[in-house]
Amino acid sequence: MGSIPMQRETVFRASAHSGPMPGPPAVVRTSLPGNPLAPAAARRFVRAALADWTELGVPAAAGITDRLADDAVLLVSELVTNAVVHAGTAVELLCRLDEADPGESTETLLIEVSDHHPSRAVRGEQGQLPPGTPEYGRGLHLVATLSDSWGITYRTGTKTVWARLPVDGVRAVQEIEAYASEQALQRGLRAAEILAPLPKRATHDTDWINRGALSFLAEASDLLAGQFDEDLVAALAGQLLVPRLADWCAVWLDDASEGPGRGAAGGGTGERLARVWHTSEHRIEELRRVLEKEPPRLPLAVGGAYPVPWPGEALTGEGSGAALAYRLTAGGRALGTLVIGRAGLVRFPDEVTGLVEDFSRRVALAISTARRYQRQATISQVLQRGLLPSRIADIPGMQSGLVYEPRDKGGPGGDFYDVFQAGEGRWGFALGDVQGKGPEAAVVIGLARPWLRLLARERYGVAEVLGHLNQLLLDDAAEAAAAAAAVVAVAGGQGVLPEGPTSRFLSLLYGELVPFEGGVRCTVACAGHPLPLLLTPEGEVRPAASPQMLLGVVDDVTYTSETFELRTGDTLLCVTDGVTERRQGRLQFDDADGLAKALAGCAGLDAELVAERIRRLVHEFSERPLDDDMALLVLQAD
Repeated sequence: MGSIPMQRETVFRASAHSGPMPGPPAVVRTSLPGNPLAPAAARRFVRAALADWTELGVPAAAGITDRLADDAVLLVSELVTNAVVHAGTAVELLCRLDEADPGESTETLLIEVSDHHPSRAVRGEQGQLPPGTPEYGRGLHLVATLSDSWGITYRTGTKTVWARLPVDGVRAVQEIEAYASEQALQRGLRAAEILAPLPKRATHDTDWINRGALSFLAEASDLLAGQFDEDLVAALAGQLLVPRLADWCAVWLDDASEGPGRGAAGGGTGERLARVWHTSEHRIEELRRVLEKEPPRLPLAVGGAYPVPWPGEALTGEGSGAALAYRLTAGGRALGTLVIGRAGLVRFPDEVTGLVEDFSRRVALAISTARRYQRQATISQVLQRGLLPSRIADIPGMQSGLVYEPRDKGGPGGDFYDVFQAGEGRWGFALGDVQGKGPEAAVVIGLARPWLRLLARERYGVAEVLGHLNQLLLDDAAEAAAAAAAVVAVAGGQGVLPEGPTSRFLSLLYGELVPFEGGVRCTVACAGHPLPLLLTPEGEVRPAASPQMLLGVVDDVTYTSETFELRTGDTLLCVTDGVTERRQGRLQFDDADGLAKALAGCAGLDAELVAERIRRLVHEFSERPLDDDMALLVLQAD
């Protein structure tokens, strides 16, 4: 999922207090959609607002500290999550920085979160939970802990939950650090204090869970969700947990080809140790050696945390400690095992055990997503290799230059090319662009390129080849439509035909080259494709073909071809519309004969240099990445 675009409105307004004016408050507000992206967007919004106020030198911002920023981010994350879960409507967020009123010495940060469904109960209003219930996720109980004052205001059609935080630099209540943000993750957050031997620090751990768990899980989810490499997910998992929740961490990953539970943790051999992390880097390799020798063994039916032996051989200088293993599962499939350890503990606190269990589920989901992405990327790469020639043929008396850049790197593009020997003394070349992208385009390319070669080798003329390909595409589309109709009929009429056109359109530039003494005879036809351009050694440029109907659109269309000679130094440039239609605002690269002008400046260059210069000019035309596949073929007579 993408990020949420936000517009921030900043207001400096006069206060309504009577008497001496303490100073104008700074106000920012935004609207967020009622979906799971809203909490992360709200956290970024609050951090940006506090940073802006500090940079602008707003008087009340002098007391803003990292502690206040962490509290504000955690508080707004909880309130926005509460609004999204229980209201499901758009959410309005307001942050206001007030200077101290007369007679008071503390500035305050006001946070208001409004939704448009006030009829549902607010999470946290259902009374006290039973003793022993984990503190994380308890909604407004957490808000009440963080703020000096808070409340709920009902208006017609709107419910607003508000809270005030003191801007005094240091809170009087000694609570432990919350690591709610990316900055907090990077700082380390008093790692030595996060866990300590029970029972001395039991209250300390509970307080930390109250303040930090929700934000830690939210920020961890944001970091893990953007990764498409399972080894990088494992590395991030270790860095997020150590030293914040453990002294060391190890992640095993199941072999993707093994079945559920067949890895080392389940008693098999298909699991590999992907990542080991320790607070002391010099211990990592020794810990890895011991863990590879004796991986954890988890029962197949285990759920949640499972105690495993302490690897004393690797950690002799740390004494004993507690170690827990979590099976990483997603979609009913075992993906690996996560193990954490902490020296000096008899057992991990229940609050930490539950938090890491929640975290492990997010790690498993990220690994599953990364594997699906990698499988799709592998399929795309295999398709790409199968749809394009492994090499282009060498043509006697000619040089060639080729550029091929699919918009989606590694995936099957909609453009294709080919240069091949069509028979004794004849060579064919083609540049095509298929309607659509991905697998849909791959089907058409898989039909067109082999048929193109077959028809050429059967000595069909250039125009005849286009005619036969046109009919092939029309027949294939008709068969696909008939098959879809048959499926609906078999279902007893329960269903609808696929939406969208069933035709498979293809623009194609196809030509045949026949070398002779003193040059090369070229016959070419262009069906719905950017016209090829011919460059002479003197720098003159002209189109080398006439436009004709796209393939796969009209039945019984007659195609024609044109023949000319390429003499020494003559250059033929063939491109797809990813070149001609490259955009910069409303302008296109080929506006006002832009491609012809670019080619004219290539006089005197060999084929490869012409291809490279056109490629560079296309990229430089706009700062934006390519929004379409790009292919260009340069053929030059020696």
